[in-house]
Amino acid sequence: MYELHAYFTNDGSIGLFSPEANDIYHSTYGALTEAYEKFILPSEFEKFFQKNSEIKILDICFGIGYNSKSFINNLLDFLYNDTIDTNNNFKQKNNEEIYTNNKKVKISITAIDTDKNLAYLSPFFKSFEKNIGKLNSKNETVYQQEKIRKMSAKIATPKFILRKEVNMLLLQKLFDQIDDDTIKILKSKKYKQYFDAEIWHLFEFYKKQRSIYTSVQRLNCFLHNIYYKYLSKGYKNASKALKFLGFDFNLKIDDARNVIKVDKNKYNFVFLDAFTPTKCPCLWTVDFFKALYNHMEDNGIILTYSNSVLVRNAFVNAGFVVKKIFSESQNKFTGTVAIRTNSSNTEKFNSNFRKSNLIQDLSEYDLGLMKSRAGIFYRDENLLLDNEAIIKEHQKEVENSNLISSSKFIKEYKKSHL
Repeated sequence: MYELHAYFTNDGSIGLFSPEANDIYHSTYGALTEAYEKFILPSEFEKFFQKNSEIKILDICFGIGYNSKSFINNLLDFLYNDTIDTNNNFKQKNNEEIYTNNKKVKISITAIDTDKNLAYLSPFFKSFEKNIGKLNSKNETVYQQEKIRKMSAKIATPKFILRKEVNMLLLQKLFDQIDDDTIKILKSKKYKQYFDAEIWHLFEFYKKQRSIYTSVQRLNCFLHNIYYKYLSKGYKNASKALKFLGFDFNLKIDDARNVIKVDKNKYNFVFLDAFTPTKCPCLWTVDFFKALYNHMEDNGIILTYSNSVLVRNAFVNAGFVVKKIFSESQNKFTGTVAIRTNSSNTEKFNSNFRKSNLIQDLSEYDLGLMKSRAGIFYRDENLLLDNEAIIKEHQKEVENSNLISSSKFIKEYKKSHL
């Protein structure tokens, strides 16, 4: 059976561990918080919706869906003009409500991943768990990881809670794709602690509705229906969400390069959340970025957690305006944004970010590093090479380069800025 190596992060959300890479997929300080701070806040989607009612998102390396789910969650907060606490209770905001019930917003998400099991499981994962240390210590595989072991005595400190209806909306879209392999994982006692029982029961209810059943089963379905329709807050909120939201979700289980070759859509936002450039260079090449550029609407934005010099240089060479993300909570730069914008409206675009410290221009130091060997980017002209071949060609280019080394540049930069 498929092996799921999950653990709870500091904000109570689920993270994943890879035994093959001996590394964690999500930050231990909070998987959901990471998605919010690195992909949602920098998107500044509220400004987009001041002039538009439809948005298209490309989510590359969807995984268990935190980036897309966080986006939907915050959009619902924005539309409802409220937020929720850790007990899923509503707290009304005082700020002016921008949207009314008669204005429907449409969101279309194209999600790409090569791991179908993670994608199909995405609606079922718990949004929040308080006793993270106790539960993590039970999982021997992930508990061997030092970063996870350090959380053994901790209680979750959430900054951001996912609405129940977000997973319900996603379940509705993925229902027909969930196969027997996924159901086996969901039924396994080994993984029970990571899944939301209410979402699982709702899935079973949907399945019964679509099958031929006896009068006893019919009664059980009726009771389920009464519960979800009249008692469950999540069900009610999901129904409320649909009044506001036109929601299209298209999942592609494939290499993102193959998808982008045949895709006809243009996107307002792209979430690029692949493994690090050294582990998955095929999704960080200048050629892949050029392909993405052609699939972006004007002023479309790519958001990524990567601060890599070669990634930023590749974005620039693909035609994007590149900036960096600053996290005030962590007091450091935590990612990169790449914007498709022409020279005539670059100044107008820049002015949108001047009121915030969140998005900043690349510094003299950043630009200098990009001109060193550290800025030599990966190449994959036909979007066909495997990771090993891309790394091999990149190493050759670096070795044969006449550019200044990054270490020498840093030494000279520090000396000239004493």
